[in-house]
Amino acid sequence: MTDQRLFGKGQRLRYLCQDETPLGLKTETGKVMMAFGVKPIAPVLWKRDNFWLYGVVEPWSGWHFCQEYVSLNTPRFQQFMEAISNQLGDDIAIIQLDQAGSPVTSAGSVARQLDSRLSTSP
Repeated sequence: MTDQRLFGKGQRLRYLCQDETPLGLKTETGKVMMAFGVKPIAPVLWKRDNFWLYGVVEPWSGWHFCQEYVSLNTPRFQQFMEAISNQLGDDIAIIQLDQAGSPVTSAGSVARQLDSRLSTSP
């Protein structure tokens, strides 16, 4: 069996590297004026406003794709993979993933989708 059935006319094989990172804001505390010898008592509430940035890059060409999500979990990663698929069109991608929990748990879903695409290919 050859790899010819994997590649149709005009399809490219693309190698992508994927990662995700949290970004956001953290409340900063400052100095307070108090009488000498008196320590201020104040609750410290670390209010954070975070979001996750998911991204892929193709090292050879520099092509990249990023999206923002509110959390890091399997459903969000699946949405990201579907968005990459829409961006790539008919191209075939090999994506190097890190060992974070959400990509690993959704890898089975991606593999099933790929398997179903290959079995329906002429």
